[in-house]
Amino acid sequence: MNTGVIFYRWDGLTMLIMATALTLAGSRLLFRRPIAAIVLVLAGSVIGTLPLSVGAIPVPQFLAVDVALCFVAASGRRRTSLTAAGLVVATLAGYLAFRVLRGWSIGTSTELAVMMTALIAWLIGNSVRQAREHADGRRAQAVTAERLRIARELHDMVAHSIGIIALQAGAARRVIDTQPARARDALGEVETASRETLSGLRRMLGALRQAEREEGTDIAPLDEMPGLADVDRLAETTTAAGVHVDVRWHGDRRPLPPEVDLSAFRIIQEAVTNVVRHADARSCTVSIDHRDGAVLLEVVDGGRGRGGTPDTGYGLAGMRERVALLHGDFSAGPVPGGGFRVTAELPLPAGVA
Repeated sequence: MNTGVIFYRWDGLTMLIMATALTLAGSRLLFRRPIAAIVLVLAGSVIGTLPLSVGAIPVPQFLAVDVALCFVAASGRRRTSLTAAGLVVATLAGYLAFRVLRGWSIGTSTELAVMMTALIAWLIGNSVRQAREHADGRRAQAVTAERLRIARELHDMVAHSIGIIALQAGAARRVIDTQPARARDALGEVETASRETLSGLRRMLGALRQAEREEGTDIAPLDEMPGLADVDRLAETTTAAGVHVDVRWHGDRRPLPPEVDLSAFRIIQEAVTNVVRHADARSCTVSIDHRDGAVLLEVVDGGRGRGGTPDTGYGLAGMRERVALLHGDFSAGPVPGGGFRVTAELPLPAGVA
């Protein structure tokens, strides 16, 4: 009799050692092979329960499975997570069916409690995974938006300067033999425009490098960007290049939010650049109207317009994107009788006078 008890105790200890070994082996595989890890931890839980002569796997015996399931649901793919959950449910159902077929007693309430802990563990892990994926998605969207912003800034900054440089260089080439003084002036404007463009590119590249060193830093602070106060300078350089720009101000001029101020300037700059490059016009009119709750921009030229030629560049698309980001209205199209008109209405945030 005593011998039987001794053998039973040694048998239970052996199963406990096996269950512990399987659980530890499974924990080592969680990162590399999560499904195999779940299988090993489940096997350890079942084997560790057999010597207890109970009707169901006790909740404490299943805690290792719950932790492993939560980890797999949180760190693995959705398909892997669902596979792991299916294995847990199948194991619990199979263990219950095995005891029923053998005529052993079962504990329904305990089985339900174990099932609930597994479900809760999976839901927690799945929630963690979804939150991480949502954060990754938002981070990717932010990166894409920042790249688009950089592309717009580079296009708007460089395209205008290149247009001015092309005009001045062409003028210098035409008069270099007959009017050398005028050619020197044109080449001076080319040098000035080139230096300003290089300076702007250096500032942007410096901001990009700083953003790489300091995560979360804006790529280019808006307060260092141009605004409507620079429109007169824009008109001067464009006029010097051969396209007269008439700037007309309406309403009370007042400080604008940095994002509105920058977008307003870039829209005017791009519209004037299009006049220089495409319109074959000698002049254009820029109107800036400060209204209650909005700023209205209009650029009109008297050139030949674009006719039926589709816009294959980024100019109009970039202007539309800027206006859309501020929830404004944008329109661009030929004017009856000749010319081209660009209009944009940029709403101001509440509280801006």
